[in-house]
Amino acid sequence: MNVYLITIGEEILIGQTINTNAAFLGEKLSENNFDVIKSVTVADEESDILDEFKHAFNKADITIITGGLGPTHDDITKKCIQKFFRSKLIPNNEVLSDINSFLEKRGRKISKALEDQALVPHNAQVIRNYFGTAPGLLLEKDNKLFVSMPGVPQEMKSMFLNSVLPILNERRIGDTNFVQRLTLQTTGIPESMLSERLGNLTELLEGAKLAFLPNPFGVKLRITVSEHNEEIARNKLQEIEQRIRTKVGRFIFGKYDETLEEIVGRLLTERGLTISVAESCTGGMISNMLTNVNGSSAYFQRGVVAYSNAYKVEILSVNEDTLAQFGSVSLEVARQMAEGVRSTSGSDLGLSSTGIMGPRGATPEKPVGLVYIGFCDDKLCTARKFIFGNDRLTNKQRTAQAAIETIRRYLLGISIDD
Repeated sequence: MNVYLITIGEEILIGQTINTNAAFLGEKLSENNFDVIKSVTVADEESDILDEFKHAFNKADITIITGGLGPTHDDITKKCIQKFFRSKLIPNNEVLSDINSFLEKRGRKISKALEDQALVPHNAQVIRNYFGTAPGLLLEKDNKLFVSMPGVPQEMKSMFLNSVLPILNERRIGDTNFVQRLTLQTTGIPESMLSERLGNLTELLEGAKLAFLPNPFGVKLRITVSEHNEEIARNKLQEIEQRIRTKVGRFIFGKYDETLEEIVGRLLTERGLTISVAESCTGGMISNMLTNVNGSSAYFQRGVVAYSNAYKVEILSVNEDTLAQFGSVSLEVARQMAEGVRSTSGSDLGLSSTGIMGPRGATPEKPVGLVYIGFCDDKLCTARKFIFGNDRLTNKQRTAQAAIETIRRYLLGISIDD
């Protein structure tokens, strides 16, 4: 079944408010095998809203609207629904009781504007709101569903998960189309190279869909399979996943919303290894990511931010002659930083970062975005060169991601230098 999402509110159009509702609904609907065919945002204008209602009704099995149900003059969604479905507004005692209960808990009295929120279209099913005063509305016409919910995220999410989604899932009974989705997380390879390595997508996918979803730290690969048999869909998804892993498996670190630091934390725990980190350019971001994981105290021993050269010498035993000859941003210094933090902490592994984050500090030989990541164990001490972009914060984030990916590769026996 397909779904058309409509978000109402000028504050979203002008960028004053981020449309988290559409993102939440899109994710939850997709997880439950509904096909979101369109998501639009319209201002609080009656003609625009009614036009979008018509488009949605003609195209989709289910229309979901958020926003515009409040008590103020610009909340006109209920009025538009009344016109579109030729409804009469009637008082609903259950809604009025909910509003009074909500206000009493907060020591407030009901006003005329709030009392009017208990007026609902006569042909609508009321969806109770336990976190606000505006009820949700569900209407049906020509075997199509029309759902309207408040725009306040807490109210909308509770209403959708507890009331709306069960109704939609019940409506799906008898739907013979089974959709299976899988998201693979990659890092350390750009989108263009990933596509090139995957080769002929028609042969790879055999009718399934593959979306490339790039971000500053990697590319998500979302596979979507649609079949008339659930087992066939599931098996086909597994086959496609294996084909993709055969071609680009070393760049795949996890599935769905798994983070790289979670994967690395699990690997370190399984192997009983400890790690310490020496950071210069990242200013503690690598340590922060590693310790974001519950249970990280089992493997994370020490994080040192050695920004100045003097501190690198004093705390990490970086050689002064090495600093003078190669500079603080160099393979040689990155290696010595990793070796130094491993030695002083007694950890199994040492990791380091040094680089030029920008916008200042660059030279023709060492541009903004130049980074070296060092790594040491009891046998190996190496470093790898990276060149990122021009934005300081993004460079720090990408350096931290690349450093943690270095650990993952080491733990899985994948070459660190590729």
